[in-house]
Amino acid sequence: MAVREWLETFRDDVVTIDAPVSRELEVTRHLLANPRAPVHFRDLDGYEGVGGLWASRARIARAMTIPEEGLLDAVGESQRHPEDVRLVDHADFSANESTDFDLRDSPVPKFYPKDAGRYITAGVWVAEWEGKRNLSFHRILLLDARRGVARIVPRHLRTMHGQAQAAGQELKVAVCIGLDPWLLIGGGTSVEYGVDESRIASSLKRRTLGQPVECVKLKNGLTVPADAEYVLEGRLTGETHDEGPFVDAVLTYDRVRQEPVVEFERVYHRQDPIFHMILGGSDEHFNFMGMPREPVIRDGVSKVVPRVAGVRLTEGGCAWLHAVVAIEKHTDGDGKNAIMAAFASHTSLKHVTVVDADVNVWDDREVEWAVATRFQADRGLVVLTGVRGSSIDPSAGETTAKMGIDATRPLTAKPEMFLKATL
Repeated sequence: MAVREWLETFRDDVVTIDAPVSRELEVTRHLLANPRAPVHFRDLDGYEGVGGLWASRARIARAMTIPEEGLLDAVGESQRHPEDVRLVDHADFSANESTDFDLRDSPVPKFYPKDAGRYITAGVWVAEWEGKRNLSFHRILLLDARRGVARIVPRHLRTMHGQAQAAGQELKVAVCIGLDPWLLIGGGTSVEYGVDESRIASSLKRRTLGQPVECVKLKNGLTVPADAEYVLEGRLTGETHDEGPFVDAVLTYDRVRQEPVVEFERVYHRQDPIFHMILGGSDEHFNFMGMPREPVIRDGVSKVVPRVAGVRLTEGGCAWLHAVVAIEKHTDGDGKNAIMAAFASHTSLKHVTVVDADVNVWDDREVEWAVATRFQADRGLVVLTGVRGSSIDPSAGETTAKMGIDATRPLTAKPEMFLKATL
């Protein structure tokens, strides 16, 4: 669906800003003032934009017509069982196509004062190389009329770019903005190299809405989602440029790095398009970082304990560094096994709390209650040192330390001592 249609669907939640808003910092004030609402900017320096559209898991679930508690299963099943997209002949963004454009004359905002400049943050990249296809998120700092520099983490797009460079070629790419939540979840999913994340998105849409993702072929040969608001068609060059500082998920300024330059050759957009932006460190950012990882953690922990009742990457941990996992255990060693399996499943994880299945992982008070009443540090604390961590953790160096808390009931103790009173 178009962003405009989603805004109509969620109209009771939408905060509409009719007054002119500057792309330079002012947009952030409105997003921070309405952290879980879709904020619709009708005059973003002459353009339309939206932030916070998917800041609520409830809205994501509603878009997929499933209960919120069904998201973990739906995303996990789609990751395990991808399905083909449907190729179509036409996309609404084809209505406006241009090779004569200036990216500086656009709704792309600058979010925070020390950011290096204006950033595209909700763009899902599409790339193909030697028969392999990749969807992924990478922020883009605008450099001039047609170029940007992208923070490309050392995963699949970086691998494709390196292989293209080794072959003496530039990698064709497309950046799609204004996508539906199943495609944003697909773009945030980390799977083994060669797995096409658009097929995960297609499986998720088919499982929840009964139809696959539709894609269309661009003039450069890439196949992209047909429902995008904007598509930027271009190539990753051999040039690099300073990228950063930029406020990332942990709400601190990420450091400056030398990153690849992307040069755009053609821009497509819908009639009266709405530009989607994701504010770094917002709940919307957390949803598309954390939600795709939660089924991966569940699958990993499920290999070592009888049942996993819930997984949550917490907002306080930036939906990346801290997790809560609820399990049913058969032996007192299961809690520690679950801790180690969670760390192995999500290598960026820094802190994990394991609780019993009677604890609601989505209720911070219940989780802390479990730590208060079921955890003893001399027997339930796991500390790892000198291990791989996350590049977004400003406290980490080359390696990091990790902590696990086993806040499950000891099976050898009297059960009645640990049961929560109910009426």
